[in-house]
Amino acid sequence: MNFNIWRYTVANHSNHSNHSNHSNHSNHSNQSANQYIFNSDWFTHNVPSLASIFEYVKPRRILEIGSFEGRSSVFFIEEALKYQSQVEIHCIDSWEGGAEHQGVWDMGEIEQRFIHNVTLAQQKFQNVVLYKHRGYSHQKMIELLANGYINYFDYIYIDGSHEAPDVLFDALLAHRLVRKGGVISFDDYLWSPDETGKQRHY
Repeated sequence: MNFNIWRYTVANHSNHSNHSNHSNHSNHSNQSANQYIFNSDWFTHNVPSLASIFEYVKPRRILEIGSFEGRSSVFFIEEALKYQSQVEIHCIDSWEGGAEHQGVWDMGEIEQRFIHNVTLAQQKFQNVVLYKHRGYSHQKMIELLANGYINYFDYIYIDGSHEAPDVLFDALLAHRLVRKGGVISFDDYLWSPDETGKQRHY
């Protein structure tokens, strides 16, 4: 299995006697290290609906297709921990971007923000295991099936490629990965490449 596993760890920060030489830049860096960093928000408007879904399904095992900066990943962790003492979340993304990202986003920076945000979430909340799968969703989902994750996940969120054939493939694979009684959600189901840049996200 070629999984990147991000586990909850705590660094032991001791107090140093001399803080007078810390610059404003250093203080800002320390503040940023303790805060989530998001430069976009195509997700928050979904929170009420997703909160209702989580209240219903109370997921412990979550699969996310399309993680971007990790805003949804962090929400899934925090929301699932309202109902479960331990959460396992698998995040799949190529961090290459789609048509709507070309020439707009630095995907390398997006991936680094994802790493920062999910690492911080794991530091804030115990009993979270996060698997980072870097690659195309259909390849990584097939790997999951090959490694025994059939009917495994309580909740699957699909927000990867917006091309119809890719979404259909994701849906078919998700159907094999979700447990009986689990839930699969689709984001941006009304997205159109002709309206990139002004498209309302659903």
